[in-house]
Amino acid sequence: MSSSSDTKSPSKKKISDGEVRRSISIRLIRHGESQNNQVYRDARKIFRGGTLDFDQEGWLKYVDDRRSADPGLSDIGKIQAKKLAEYLEPHLTNQASRPVRFVVSPMRRTIETILPTLEALNQSNSDGTKEPDACNVMINGFYFESEGCHTREKVEPGMNAIEINSSLLNPSGVKNASFVGFPKGEENGWYANGTGAETRAESEERAAKFYVWMMEYLDQQLSEVEEHDIFDAGVTLPGEEHEQSHDRLGPRSRRRRTAIFVGHGDFMSLVLKRIMAGFGHAVEKESVPHRAAFVHFNTGITELEYFGDGRFLIMSQNHLPHLSDPEGSCCITGGSMKDGWSYLMPFDGCLDSEVSVAFSDEVQPHVQEQTEALRSLYLTKKESTSASRNKEKKRSKDSTGTELTIVVKRGLQVVGCASLNEKTGCLSDVVVRPSARRSQVGQSLIEAVKNHARESNIDTIVTQPNTVDGKEFFQKMGFAPVDDGVKSEGQYSSEIVRMECKL
Repeated sequence: MSSSSDTKSPSKKKISDGEVRRSISIRLIRHGESQNNQVYRDARKIFRGGTLDFDQEGWLKYVDDRRSADPGLSDIGKIQAKKLAEYLEPHLTNQASRPVRFVVSPMRRTIETILPTLEALNQSNSDGTKEPDACNVMINGFYFESEGCHTREKVEPGMNAIEINSSLLNPSGVKNASFVGFPKGEENGWYANGTGAETRAESEERAAKFYVWMMEYLDQQLSEVEEHDIFDAGVTLPGEEHEQSHDRLGPRSRRRRTAIFVGHGDFMSLVLKRIMAGFGHAVEKESVPHRAAFVHFNTGITELEYFGDGRFLIMSQNHLPHLSDPEGSCCITGGSMKDGWSYLMPFDGCLDSEVSVAFSDEVQPHVQEQTEALRSLYLTKKESTSASRNKEKKRSKDSTGTELTIVVKRGLQVVGCASLNEKTGCLSDVVVRPSARRSQVGQSLIEAVKNHARESNIDTIVTQPNTVDGKEFFQKMGFAPVDDGVKSEGQYSSEIVRMECKL
């Protein structure tokens, strides 16, 4: 049996050779305005939310008396759902293959939002016959909104499959919906295992779970290599020259595999964070809200392309083509700063500084990228030249494993960094972001250097600042000048000083 090194793998085709990139068209759609959304909107007006006169006690009582654990759509939400159907029906009829796949949250407001679209797609054709299998509907039991289902902190189980079918889907002509992710079975509600309002950490964990599930759901479809409706949408075949990509309503010669996910503003944002950043970079600190968030108006549409293996293109975000006319524009709700989205942002000071020390070739890529950007932005030209020399030294065989990178982070953001050579005790490339210089970031950085030097039996740390501010900083950190200046091209500079700190 030959080893892997003896087997030649076939070379990949270049793009110019006609490499095919098959993809599935994705839509993420937020539900229409719910009765709860209307309650919050009214409360904000009545109790002057966001102003110095905000009556928090009155606001809380008003909301508590009127909020529902699983509300339906408001009057405006019903108009939004109707207009969404008027847009999606021709769009999907002309451009999506059959069946159109729908993955829907189990909450009442999301199902009510997409029902008019399902009804329109399932209607009889002009000749009196029904188009077979127009829709494939799946209710996903863990695609619900953050915080779950509760009233006044009392857990509600949510609807089970029988209730969803009998009260919502079946009356609208949807007969064969499937149900996944109901933790205690379809006969129990989708939140039957809830113990209280879902915490932020639990929402993040569930978003990761849904993200993995979503990729597997799509990857299984992409693995169907013979399917005629999964193809490279970037290629124009003969006869398609007249088709315009921006036209979302016109007919297509080839209709595409399309999956529509109908969900919620906050939870969709948690999933989109992972689509953008992947795993490991979506959460800065447990229980802290979003580092960054995606905002959606009610019935806002985000368009994606999925190419497999977790690779997405975001084609557009929070689009409202169905509400672009004068009548529809009066029904745009739920996506402005006045709708409370700013409350998703963490408060200042909630992230503590964290110091890490690692060999330079073991630094995480996203940290390395930030440290190099800081050095490029804030080191002087001479320091940058020194940094380039150090980078080359790090690549050389003689210095392998001796160059350390010390980093101070707040959450995922690098606010300070430095390099230490364990062989020479040389400290270089010390950078602190200007906005962090009044805090203790610089001191934390140098203290970490000193602590590691002691552990590594380094008795003296040497550095060479080339600015007056740098010299003053290192003096405060316990460094003393060894000479008055460093000779450079026959001249002495009073600014470039060799300094050392004996441990």
